[in-house]
Amino acid sequence: MDRLLFGVDVSTSAAAGADPVAAARAAEALGFDFVSANDHPAAHDPRYETWMMLAWIAAATSRIRVATRVLGVPYRPPAMVAKMAETFDRLSGGRLILGLGAGASDEEFRAFGLGVCSPAEKIDGLEEAVRVIRGLWTEPGFTFAGHHYRTEAAELAPRPDRPIPIWLGTFGRRGLDITGRLADGWIPSLALAPPDQAVVMRDRILSAARVAGRDPREITCAYNLEIRVDDAPSRDPAVVAGPPDAVAERLLGFVRLGFTAMNFHLVGPGTQEQLERLAGEVLPAIRAGV
Repeated sequence: MDRLLFGVDVSTSAAAGADPVAAARAAEALGFDFVSANDHPAAHDPRYETWMMLAWIAAATSRIRVATRVLGVPYRPPAMVAKMAETFDRLSGGRLILGLGAGASDEEFRAFGLGVCSPAEKIDGLEEAVRVIRGLWTEPGFTFAGHHYRTEAAELAPRPDRPIPIWLGTFGRRGLDITGRLADGWIPSLALAPPDQAVVMRDRILSAARVAGRDPREITCAYNLEIRVDDAPSRDPAVVAGPPDAVAERLLGFVRLGFTAMNFHLVGPGTQEQLERLAGEVLPAIRAGV
């Protein structure tokens, strides 16, 4: 099995006292592999814009990888995302994981004057976005004529020095097929894809990869989940909670299902103490149990 990857959610909150850079530095110091942040710029509560916040985090850290989890495609033209991602990856020393999603927050798109697409149109747009981004990264004079996005003899210079991984947050049948055909990773959330459903979804992704002539082992399957490390068990099946040994055993179950990466969103009080217990007690038990 490839090395397991463990990441930590960094809140985009811009409320008084919020310090995303300190949170990322703490995760790096404790040995986590990546930090991530979601993408909801049109919110009532104060929030940072995800891309700018993560760029600031990358500049303030040295080793830890940085993931967008996940950028809503309708917010930014894919050709510009390709350029932004190349710059981010180059300046960070090759630490970007580009997470993309079709975009679920219709009220946010409406608020920003972006219009609201049907679910099918969103998935079409997601596939076109991946094709545009990959095309600009790899082909000179790239021309693409899609329903949602177009390029005409577009040049991206410099092009990436390495393949920048693209992870997709998908759940429906068409989205899963696109993930298998085109993506480097899949990052569903436990709350939206509980284990029994996640297994079926993952099988569909791997099947689509095989049909496309790809090696399914090239696709990272990362589980995004809420977690609490303390002595109180959780009554919510969407939250992994309890003492370290119980948490480790449940996470090992996800590894056995085929997940080789996990992204943790710490909930409840004492998040710094929880982060330390997660790094010092839970993760070593998982690695020992694999």
